[in-house]
Amino acid sequence: MLLTKKSEYALLSLVSITKSDKPKNVDLLSKELNIPKSFLAKIMQSLAKHNIVISQRGVNGGFTLAKATKDLTILEITTAAEEKIPTVFECSPSIHSCPSDVGNQCTIWPLLSNLQGKVNTFLEELTLEDIT
Repeated sequence: MLLTKKSEYALLSLVSITKSDKPKNVDLLSKELNIPKSFLAKIMQSLAKHNIVISQRGVNGGFTLAKATKDLTILEITTAAEEKIPTVFECSPSIHSCPSDVGNQCTIWPLLSNLQGKVNTFLEELTLEDIT
C-alpha cells in the first residue's frame, strides 16, 4: 500500500500548520481535522523525530514547521509518517533480497522496481509548498 492514513493525516496536519501564524497543538489539530487524538499524537511525534516539525511546550505550545514548505518533500514527510519509504507493492527493493527466494525467476520485478522508482522520484520532487 502506497500511502496510509498516517501519511494522509500527516499531510493534512502540516497543511493546517502552514496556514497558521502560531503553533498548533494536537488537541486543536485533532478537532479541526477530525482525526483521533492519540493516533495524531503518534504521527506528530514521528514527524518531530524526523525534523519535519518542531514541538514547542507550554500553554502556547504546539507544532511548527522545522523547514520552509519548499524544503519539505512529500517523500520525506510520508517516509517519516509511515516510518519507512512508502512502497507501491510489497516487493523487495532488490531482486536478491526477495523474501520468497524466487527473485531471480520473477518476471514482474523489473516492472515493479521501475514503477517504485518513478513514484519515489515524483514524491521527492513534490513539496509541501506545492500542495498548500
